[in-house]
Amino acid sequence: MAGRFAPRSAPGAAVPHQAAPATDAQTRHWTPPGPLDLRLVLGPLRRGPADPTFRMTPDGAFWRACRTPAGPGTLHVTARGGRIEATAWGPGACWLLDQLPTMLGATDDPDAFRPRHRLLALTRHSRPGLRLLRTGLVMESLIPSVLEQKVTTDEAYRAWRHLVRGHGTPAPGPADHAAFTALGLHVMPDARTWSLIPSWEWHRAGVDAKRSATILRAVRVARRLEEAAAMELPEAMARLELVPGIGPWTSAETLQRSNGAADAVTVGDLHLPGIVGHALAGNRNADDEEMLALLAPYEGQRHRATRLILLSGRTPPRRAPRMYRGDIARL
Repeated sequence: MAGRFAPRSAPGAAVPHQAAPATDAQTRHWTPPGPLDLRLVLGPLRRGPADPTFRMTPDGAFWRACRTPAGPGTLHVTARGGRIEATAWGPGACWLLDQLPTMLGATDDPDAFRPRHRLLALTRHSRPGLRLLRTGLVMESLIPSVLEQKVTTDEAYRAWRHLVRGHGTPAPGPADHAAFTALGLHVMPDARTWSLIPSWEWHRAGVDAKRSATILRAVRVARRLEEAAAMELPEAMARLELVPGIGPWTSAETLQRSNGAADAVTVGDLHLPGIVGHALAGNRNADDEEMLALLAPYEGQRHRATRLILLSGRTPPRRAPRMYRGDIARL
């Protein structure tokens, strides 16, 4: 079919609910080229406070469980005296450590941003450790982004927790370490396992047929979608949006994380236009068209501009919720 790509076979299914085997830890130390705030850089990967794939512990360490091209892996990252210390476990450990600098924004260029508004200049000055992460993994950002379509964040986070805990695999790590075990980290399902989730499990997770169908279409061509991680932004967005149900909102939210796309501005969002309009023009009722006009001076860096706006705290006063929180699992 013209304009489409044929699905390729998905990787073998993971077996859920089995204890991850103990693996030897591998380590890496890396000194970033400038200030780096792990909370700001890694924060976009967190899908709610109980995300089973991501944890921040009271000592300031970050834990991340993910499915790499080499297999499941767990990454533990801390910052000490301007140096990053990382430890990884599992088949994907080497891949995670090789990608560590890139994930933490080594290929990002914060100096490419030229603030035209005082608010953005002040926020940038007060947040020197902000860099745009680049995971190099498309599906791990695409699937939760699809779950977030047209629902409240609480509903989407609940669905992500339910599906990952129920159909993913326990993360590899120091099995004899009680603190690690208590984290309850899980690696998300592989493409084939996603495709085998029965309809009633999507229902229990509160995911409607439209979103689950989009995910099922995406995992059928997961290998082709992962190729978008190495593409320039226009080509990457076009690749993702070939899948019915994936539009500009979802592709931008995905590529901001997988590709570190500094210009992937999120259009079609319920709140972002009003936030940008309020911060830059005092108009909390701005729509996508006005938001894009206000961000036009930052073309090439529009996602970074919106991150700085959100970090500035200059958001309009809250109104009554405009979106009803539903729970189809009770139907």
